[in-house]
Amino acid sequence: MAVAAEFKAATPSFGDLAKRTDVSFAIGVLIIMVVLLMPMPRPLMDFALALSITFSVMILMTSLFIMKPNEFSSFPTVLLIATMIRLSLNVASTRLILSHGHEGTSAAGKVIEAFGQFVIGGNFVIGIVVFIILIIVNFIVITKGSGRIAEVAARFSLDGMPGKQMAIDADLAAGMIDEAEARRRRKEIESESNFYGAMDGAAKFVRGDAIAGLLITFINIIGGIVIGVAQNNMSFGDAFHTYTLLTVGDGLVTQIPALIVSMASGLLVSKAGIEGATDKALYSQLSAYPAALGMASFVMASMGLLPGIPIMPFVILASLAGYASWNSYQEQLKVENKKNLDQHTKDNEADQTAAQQAVIPKAITLPLDMIRLELGYGLLGLLNGDKNKQLGEQIKSLRTQLQQEMGIYLPQVRIQDNMQLNNNEYVIRIKELDAGKGYLKPGDLLVMDPRAEPINMSGEHTREPSFGLPAMWVAGSLKADAENLGYTIVEPSVVLTTHLTEVIKDNIGELVTFADVQKLLDDMSETYKKLLNDVVPGQITVGGIQRVLQNLVGERISIRDLPTILEGIAEACNFSRNVVTITEHVRLRLSRQITFSNADQSGILNIVTLSPQWEQIISDAVVGEGDSRQLALPPSQMQDFIFHCNETYDRLALMGEMPVLVTTAYIRSFIRSILERVRPSVVIMSQNEVHPKVKIRSLGQLE
Repeated sequence: MAVAAEFKAATPSFGDLAKRTDVSFAIGVLIIMVVLLMPMPRPLMDFALALSITFSVMILMTSLFIMKPNEFSSFPTVLLIATMIRLSLNVASTRLILSHGHEGTSAAGKVIEAFGQFVIGGNFVIGIVVFIILIIVNFIVITKGSGRIAEVAARFSLDGMPGKQMAIDADLAAGMIDEAEARRRRKEIESESNFYGAMDGAAKFVRGDAIAGLLITFINIIGGIVIGVAQNNMSFGDAFHTYTLLTVGDGLVTQIPALIVSMASGLLVSKAGIEGATDKALYSQLSAYPAALGMASFVMASMGLLPGIPIMPFVILASLAGYASWNSYQEQLKVENKKNLDQHTKDNEADQTAAQQAVIPKAITLPLDMIRLELGYGLLGLLNGDKNKQLGEQIKSLRTQLQQEMGIYLPQVRIQDNMQLNNNEYVIRIKELDAGKGYLKPGDLLVMDPRAEPINMSGEHTREPSFGLPAMWVAGSLKADAENLGYTIVEPSVVLTTHLTEVIKDNIGELVTFADVQKLLDDMSETYKKLLNDVVPGQITVGGIQRVLQNLVGERISIRDLPTILEGIAEACNFSRNVVTITEHVRLRLSRQITFSNADQSGILNIVTLSPQWEQIISDAVVGEGDSRQLALPPSQMQDFIFHCNETYDRLALMGEMPVLVTTAYIRSFIRSILERVRPSVVIMSQNEVHPKVKIRSLGQLE
């Protein structure tokens, strides 16, 4: 009894198998292999054939209702399983036909008998013809076409992957998407490439299935006749009729599910450019042009009037097409009227707002614009179009991203037209002073080579405005060619928002106003209000904190960790009131943040060190003591230092590296004052700011 109880406890129940889908799937695959080797009873054969047909129909329906091909990424595996099921049932039915074919047409089960008698009318000639037609449709038409589509899609998907990755990086840099969305898109591109590659190989399953069906049918007929005549004493005519009828019925039972699965495969790979379910996509696209439906209705009605043509079918179809054309036109008219009404409402609201602002004194209505973007007449179209691609929406996303990264409140970006600019020019102004300018070509694409090689396309050579990289404006119709060549492709609006991002980051210190700092301090939690009261105004004013924050964000250091910054200010105020000295001490408190924000994805900090000679030269040029220290470096030596710095970083940039320049704490601020005018993107850290837990990789010395 105890042994029985232990055995029962160790044996998984049906409910356990239902929960363990991995075990159930493995058992199902083993059953398929067993069917290939062992005989199957007729009732079980009928059930298995019905299951095969049901499984095929389920695959077809899933292919019709999915929104994107990637949603059925397991299709190649499903196709292999379905093919193995049909082949195993073919082997099992062959065993039954050859073993019991002399007993009559029910030798292989009722399903095969039904297909042999009802579907083909008991006439094996008709059955053979229908079977061959199904093979031709499946093998030559559907399978060959879907296999070719999958092959081409796989090749283009793989070739276009670098360009798509570059486009995602450009959107991320422009603030249009966040890191999570970028990872999702990269994952989607990778899975799409893997899917079409797998579909290219899976098409060979269907091809092999069709060939196997032909061979099995031929073997069954020959083997059945031999067994019937030689072993079961049947006449040649009876043996030929019986075994041919059974074999063709068996072939039809297996080829119909094969045809269904092949159709599902064709629908899936041909759905590459369609968004949404197949029925909705086809209906929306076929009904998008009422004039086309109207012309189709006219042509069908005209054909119905030809002599000898039955008029009723064409009249019915012409009426249906005409009704669809009229209905589609009415729907488009409603959409257009609603759009015009919404635009009219917006115009009225804009007029009312303008009228209200007109009575306000000019001193209030014309404040100083902190950030202003002026567009030429030809670029005003960037403000319209799809909401997700509107320039205003992209700039809004940019402001949100920068605020989250830097921890400051950014002013709104005012966009206005400027008729004094050329059509395709734009100007970025910070506090109404020019901070950047460039030009765009709406409708074209900016193409850059990530390998820094000449661009082999037809277009207008230019330079990318944010970083001065060689680029080319090419026609939008050449996008696919540029993707195939592995170039980085950027939309005009993204070029503008990227340039705006870099200009804001270069001037972000000027955008941290007294009011912004006061609001940041007011928004601090009650936990740190005691620290704030101890520091302000006894040790430093709000204006002094503003100067420290401006120095930090000026070097692109986030000030989100405001409590740590206040703690550093409180400590530094005990021995100095100099803003530069206080800032350097705060940087030490933020060493972990500064270090790991400049490390690469592997957590390694790439550095370039200052040679001992330059360390000594700049240290000797520092005059004064304490807070009154100043740099008195001769102009010739300063130019020499700048030259060597540019040479070193240009060489490393060609290698794809942008390391941190590490020097001593004594001269770090002076090195920064030299390079911020000529190379502001270089991050300069003191040796004390390098966090002890970071891994360091030295890329050389600045000689």
